[in-house]
Amino acid sequence: MSTCIEFDNVVAGYKDFMILNNLSFKAETGTVTLLIGPNGAGKSTVLKTLFGLLKPRQGHILLNGQEVAGTSPRDLLAKGIAFVPQGRNLFGQLSVLENLELGGITIGMDETRKRIPEILERFPRIKERLHSKASSLSGGEQKQLEVGRALLLRPKVLLIDEPSIGLSPQVVQGVFVLLRELVTQGTTVLMVEQNVKSALKYSDTAIALESGRLVLQKPASEILADPNMDRLFLGTAPAV
Repeated sequence: MSTCIEFDNVVAGYKDFMILNNLSFKAETGTVTLLIGPNGAGKSTVLKTLFGLLKPRQGHILLNGQEVAGTSPRDLLAKGIAFVPQGRNLFGQLSVLENLELGGITIGMDETRKRIPEILERFPRIKERLHSKASSLSGGEQKQLEVGRALLLRPKVLLIDEPSIGLSPQVVQGVFVLLRELVTQGTTVLMVEQNVKSALKYSDTAIALESGRLVLQKPASEILADPNMDRLFLGTAPAV
């Protein structure tokens, strides 16, 4: 299996406060890699740095062997990286259809309109609400729309931060199942998720961070099976 994402001694953070401290790890192509660790460990910062929202102070970030550290989010979108950040990131006053159309900004309107039907097939609930304002959707529907908008770009790499926040267990499970489906089609997923036990069941590898450093990288199944892992990294979120 080939390496898709590689961090090599990356230092990154905000102004003078560094969150990632010489972080090195690799994520394989066509897998779900789960970032775990306590609050403030640097999990979301990894995604933001990879997506070009934060510029690393030092180190290398490689995508399929090519240096991408410091590349702009727009250029990374064009390279096939999509990011679904934490929280709600929709244009509430615009319709579901208009939100989808804006998601295809890097591929042009003609191509976007050709691809929208395949997204609607995947998310029938969104299809039913196509002309409703995004703000009128339930939390689960909004998350489906955000993920659908990211998938419009047919990303090779999907970064997803805390997809379960505010969602029912049933909807969360649907998101995890979808991520596994994408992986079978060759997408590489890097995920941060507070509901660690549930997320581990749908992940191939887990990377544990502490104070912006790698402390563990193991198959997700091994971490799930290890009785000592619970108190170290998993927190107390109920399993789906």
